[in-house]
Amino acid sequence: MPQRHVLTTLGNLPPGTAKAFDVGGKRIACFNAGGRIFAIDDACPHDGAPLSEGSLAGTTLTCPWHEAEFDVTCGKVLCPPAVEDVKAYPVFVTGDSIEVEF
Repeated sequence: MPQRHVLTTLGNLPPGTAKAFDVGGKRIACFNAGGRIFAIDDACPHDGAPLSEGSLAGTTLTCPWHEAEFDVTCGKVLCPPAVEDVKAYPVFVTGDSIEVEF
């Protein structure tokens, strides 16, 4: 059964930023794309780069190591060298609290 995990607060994740969190045995990258919050696995499937350290333009994330691109809304790979999508997680904002479900 899916469970919600608190990651952080909205105040700690301003628009245009990303942070990584270790929660429930997973490393999750959380993004604030223009006030909308998204969460995906933090490791690039191409070579393991920390996606939370990539650059975010709208909802397109560029990997910091080899410039693969992903859509943070769903984890879909948009540009090689990565060929696999990353797992995306449902996000809930309750008051100021950001929660992820898995």
